[in-house]
Amino acid sequence: MNATKTAKSALISVFHKDGLAPIVKKLNELGITIYSTGGTEKFITKLGINVVPVEDLTSYPSILGGRVKTLHPKVFGGILTRRDNENDVAQINEFEIPEIDIVIVDLYPFEKTVESGAPEQDIIEKIDIGGISLIRAAAKNFKDVICVSSVNDYEEFLQLITDGNGSTTLTDRKRFAAKTFNVSSHYDSAIFNYFNSNHEIATLKISEQKGQVLRYGENPHQKGFFFGDLDKMFDKLHGKELSYNNLLDVDAAVNLMLEFKNDAPTFAILKHNNACGLAQRETIYQAYIDALAGDPTSAFGGILISNVEIDTKTATEIHQLFCEVVIAPSFSDKALTILKGKKHRRILLQKDIDLPKTTVRTCLNGVLVQGKDLKTDVLEDLTYVTNNKPSEKELEDLLFASKLCKHTKSNTIVLVKNKQLCASGTGQTSRIDALNQSIIKANHFNFDLNGAVMASDAFFPFPDCVEIADNAGIKSVIQPGGSIKDQLSIDYCNENKIAMVMTGTRHFKH
Repeated sequence: MNATKTAKSALISVFHKDGLAPIVKKLNELGITIYSTGGTEKFITKLGINVVPVEDLTSYPSILGGRVKTLHPKVFGGILTRRDNENDVAQINEFEIPEIDIVIVDLYPFEKTVESGAPEQDIIEKIDIGGISLIRAAAKNFKDVICVSSVNDYEEFLQLITDGNGSTTLTDRKRFAAKTFNVSSHYDSAIFNYFNSNHEIATLKISEQKGQVLRYGENPHQKGFFFGDLDKMFDKLHGKELSYNNLLDVDAAVNLMLEFKNDAPTFAILKHNNACGLAQRETIYQAYIDALAGDPTSAFGGILISNVEIDTKTATEIHQLFCEVVIAPSFSDKALTILKGKKHRRILLQKDIDLPKTTVRTCLNGVLVQGKDLKTDVLEDLTYVTNNKPSEKELEDLLFASKLCKHTKSNTIVLVKNKQLCASGTGQTSRIDALNQSIIKANHFNFDLNGAVMASDAFFPFPDCVEIADNAGIKSVIQPGGSIKDQLSIDYCNENKIAMVMTGTRHFKH
């Protein structure tokens, strides 16, 4: 069988017409018969090019408000006929069905219609029936037919038929078939996920059309990929491409800073997905200075993020630190010039978009999916369980610490004073170890813990943690509660004039 096929006919019916005119003109120049419908037919006619309406081929008009146009044996027979099968050839000759060698069809913009907030009826009408059937048929018969199913492939297809004078190779047609099944599978996944938005059907369908190969994964001997549209999330203003580890740290930074989105100027520094510095102040400059003071050692090579514009004064200070990534909703012109002074420093301007509300990770021979921890502890959630009550200032610190605790690896203890992270114990197998780690670290960086507050991601099964905190000078505690031995910690607090509040919500992070 000759792997090269020269086209004699094409079916064109598209929603997106940008870039279509050069293709139509080239097909006409090559003497290829063009069949079309509706708006595409009118578009081609306006170009002054002969086009055969599909209705003339099928002897049926477009019906049901355009829902049925191409669903007809004379269309699908022409696409699906196997040119090397004698029975197929005999049948299409018997029924006067012309072979269709090129199918250029894209799909209604279902996802964009959903994203626009359109009413359900408009969304339903954007579920393509004829189009997806046509492209699947054409891709299935790739030995004889080439299918162009996306506006993104117009340029490549035009080059193919130009270079080949209307001919395509089997390799080309199979590649375009793969592109088509990528389009169709993604489309069906989007429709399913719309109908299964309440997750009544326990089935996971994830389809990301954009992807990039990373230099490597977590380590140089591992392959790494990112699937998603980073351009929707950031404008990369400077620096190298983000690495696998950068992306994980940036994700942690963005999710943490969402807790402070509309708050006073707040600055965070992260390393290995955990904050090593966090502060909230009247100016972003002072917030950065105090965040850096939390752990200037770990800040080296860290990820920096601000919830407000980074100005010249702040940028000047940041520039003295070696850091991998700087993220902010905006940068002053001069600040940007300063930060660009390091060739490889990645500078990301963060856009305001909604993030996924689920998390997905591989586990054993399958996948774990859960709703994101979107619960932020607020004043109304607190139960005051001790005789001593926290002051207004302590309450502010407690809630500040709780926000950070939620985004720190378990087991964790977070120590805060005056809306500044003094230290945290992260990822420890024992809550006592996490507390001791945080106290040692705070002392190492010369923090006075007298009057500081403590946050825990989970309950205290014994009073040992509040006792250790008390001995370090901490007099106010926030924790979820829920242990059958809560009263032991409450009793110790009452005996030692410590204020403790419970939130009722655990924030494990593994």
